Amino acid sequence: MTEAYIYDHVRTPRGKGRADGALHEITPLQLGTQVLQALRDRNQLDTALVDDVIMGIVSPVGEQGAVMPRLMALAAGFAESVAGVQVNRFCGSGLEAFSMAAAKVMSGQVLAAIGGGVESMSRVPMGTDGGAWPTDPAIAPKVHFVPQGIGADLIATMDGYTRADVDTFAVESQRRATQAWAENRFARSILPVRDVIGGVVLDRDEYIRSGTTVDDLGKLKPAFEMLGQAGGFDAVALQRYPEVETIHHVHTAGNSSGIVDGACGILIGSKAYGEQTGLKPRARIRSFAAIGSEPCIMLTGPAAVSQKALKLAGMKVGDIDLFEVNEAFASVVMRFMNAMGVPHDKVNVNGGAIAMGHPLGATGAMILGTALDELERTGKSTALATLCVGAGMGNAAIIERV
Repeated sequence: MTEAYIYDHVRTPRGKGRADGALHEITPLQLGTQVLQALRDRNQLDTALVDDVIMGIVSPVGEQGAVMPRLMALAAGFAESVAGVQVNRFCGSGLEAFSMAAAKVMSGQVLAAIGGGVESMSRVPMGTDGGAWPTDPAIAPKVHFVPQGIGADLIATMDGYTRADVDTFAVESQRRATQAWAENRFARSILPVRDVIGGVVLDRDEYIRSGTTVDDLGKLKPAFEMLGQAGGFDAVALQRYPEVETIHHVHTAGNSSGIVDGACGILIGSKAYGEQTGLKPRARIRSFAAIGSEPCIMLTGPAAVSQKALKLAGMKVGDIDLFEVNEAFASVVMRFMNAMGVPHDKVNVNGGAIAMGHPLGATGAMILGTALDELERTGKSTALATLCVGAGMGNAAIIERV
């Protein structure tokens, strides 16, 4: 099997995913196109040597439909021979796109590919693509469908995390992200987004709320209490988990991932690709994995899939220097740390989606790139990135700095 390497990665800043967000005027096609152009220009790519562009897109409809990655490649001026495809594994889509690109390289079927993701949540709102999962009586009752926030609150209830616990975690995410930006830790990878006349519309993550305190977050109302109680979803979840007497609703907009716009791309290739182009690899891809997990609570996949990825790589938890765990909700990461026996000082050291936001299709590849930058900044060796995924799934990948 051919080894696969990361040669470069870039990401846009995350813009608030609403009509007054800085990236709302930028179409998802433009976001993705600018990412591809940046990868090309930074590395002086002969794009004819890039076989495929694989992008995570969680709502692949409207402006994000019609196999947009192929259109992005054409709009970016890539060679006509470059193919494109979009993939949807809910929140894990960006990491899945990365894994698919890596698998193509490792199988020897392509010399190089780009994996990443794009999501303009201000222009194509979450859930726009619909689907049978929440609405079709043939499946919704079978899997005890509830909104993800109910699952997050159920985790907190079962694991004993209080409102103060999850708010404290969220404040630390804000503090770390603020420090990371103050110290320019993202500078190598951030791509300022430009409008059609070339003006910069956003050059740093817009969603961060620096200076947030536990007292500030304590003033927010639980986001999923009404859905759970008046909407009946608590009762559905308790049918699946009858050992729980009452679900305590502790998650709010302040300790859950933010809705944002953003895009990213990772250039992956074989050793032969680097030799042919003169590019130096930045990291070796050790393994990647995906699993299914219990679909009602749906957010428990990260620990189990990380163990699978570790086994595939022939590694143990102690072999990993840094972890990136998507902060879909505070309780998700807290459960991961407890299950894996990993201290918080090795997890999301530059903050996460609670502070910077979660552009659904892009986040998985974004956090992997963040991990690589941090390995290089600190001189550490290995990193694991993982995400919980809707409908009860998880995916993960492990990289080693070269």
